[in-house]
Amino acid sequence: MIIGLPKEIKPQENRVALVPGGALQLVKTGNTVLVQKTAGDGSGFTDEMYVAAGAELVDTADEVWERAEMIVKVKEPYQEELTKMRDGQILFTYLHFAASKELTDAVIESKCIAIAYETVEDKNGGLPLLVPMSEVAGRMAAQQGAKYLEKTFGGRGKLLGGVPGVPPADVLILGGGIVGVNAAKMTAGLGANTTIMDVNMERLRYLSDVMPANVSLVYSSEMNIRQMLPNVDLIIGGVLKPGAKAPHLITREMLKELYPGTVLVDVAIDQGGCFETARPTTHSDPIYFVDGILHYCVANMPGAVPYTSTLALTNVTLTFILQIANKGWVKALADHAGLAKGLNIANGKIHYQDVADAFGY
Repeated sequence: MIIGLPKEIKPQENRVALVPGGALQLVKTGNTVLVQKTAGDGSGFTDEMYVAAGAELVDTADEVWERAEMIVKVKEPYQEELTKMRDGQILFTYLHFAASKELTDAVIESKCIAIAYETVEDKNGGLPLLVPMSEVAGRMAAQQGAKYLEKTFGGRGKLLGGVPGVPPADVLILGGGIVGVNAAKMTAGLGANTTIMDVNMERLRYLSDVMPANVSLVYSSEMNIRQMLPNVDLIIGGVLKPGAKAPHLITREMLKELYPGTVLVDVAIDQGGCFETARPTTHSDPIYFVDGILHYCVANMPGAVPYTSTLALTNVTLTFILQIANKGWVKALADHAGLAKGLNIANGKIHYQDVADAFGY
């Protein structure tokens, strides 16, 4: 199979979907790997590294898209890429269809085979291709929250961990999954009073055994969230419903209960966001204010640490890329029920219920 690796074009997206070592494994099994020049530069992987691995360098993204039977990416097709997809071409990347009708319609029209990283499952129903980026994003959410609490940026002017004689900040984390746990490790490690809310009591019981003493576990309900709001300094949204739009747990009306300069970090923004007032932002323009509340909603947070993120991502995607490349997508999905869950759209038809539900299709 001919596998294409175009350079990511989403603003400030420095990750790359395939490292030179992955290209080497694909070439060794009889595949051809096309790499757009400088595609790996942002992550620290040079053109020379790809050539040494047996990949073929090409000058333009157009050539990659035109020749490749399978495109591997990090982020969903962006703007001018929407017209490059074609009938029967395999697209393997993060897609987050439920957050974008434009993207969904473009993929349906192209009749390509869209397999989404974020809905591939393991044998236990986990999301192995979402986990590493959720780990990165959760930890980054704590870092960004701590930074934007600084008065310099319009935050409350609180140090997350406080100092002797001055209490630490209070942090509310919505969702006790991978994002929430990694965010809590960071905020609690810095000394903040941290509360994780989730609707899964089994998960809360587990977390109560493994989280440090300054992490509280509370059942998530509107009333419990509202009771927290007047005293919270940082809220991190990490709620996920695989393949579906995230629920709005903080409404605009609820913002009035927050102290001005409170920081909201929405890690769920790729899936529409779990704050009603959330809208996607970029690394170059990451924040905005609504009713005096600071919002950080960067849609590709791990792109700011591309070396770490690229290695973490390709550690888990390469095995699936190899299966699709060596078997073809039909047999690869037939042989692996979890990979089959990644099929969102194929030949102009939606194959994932939550994507259909998001737009009434």
